[in-house]
Amino acid sequence: MPRLPMLLLASFALLPAPLAAHAADAPYTGLDSRAIKALSPEQVADLRAGRGMGLALPAELNGWPGPLHALELADALSLTEAQRTALERLLAAMRAETIPLGERVIAAEAALDRLFAERRATPEAIAAATAEAGAAQAALRAAHLRYHLEAAALLSPEQTERYAVLRGYRGGRTASPSPPHAGGGRHPGH
Repeated sequence: MPRLPMLLLASFALLPAPLAAHAADAPYTGLDSRAIKALSPEQVADLRAGRGMGLALPAELNGWPGPLHALELADALSLTEAQRTALERLLAAMRAETIPLGERVIAAEAALDRLFAERRATPEAIAAATAEAGAAQAALRAAHLRYHLEAAALLSPEQTERYAVLRGYRGGRTASPSPPHAGGGRHPGH
């Protein structure tokens, strides 16, 4: 074996075991450099873009399609022009609502972070800050879930089932009842 790799191997062997164990017990290493400790840069970007971030999984995984993914699968779902137009409007409305709510989540998490960074954390301040962060998160999640209801109402039961299959949730069988559809089963363009 060449001399340099041998030296590297030997230097790793010299590391004290407690140091290696400590590194394994430090799962938050590097997170202390985040602007908002509880949010990754990717999460902040997702919140600012109005992305779902898995907040609507109870709807999505139980047969209630979201507007964005339904539009992404428009051709495979054989969406009518009326359905596409309605889903595009729904997606625009969702983003118009969820982007400010995402900013509210970011602001609430930043305020909570500042309480600790500035050494102003008290039980009362923590209670107020976490209540605001929780309310912001709840409002954002409720909005995303609500848009799944509205999107599902625009699709036929067959399109909803096809959506689930295309997204990989089912192998072509309905595991649960289809979500209710607006208009007594009548859909735009049907």
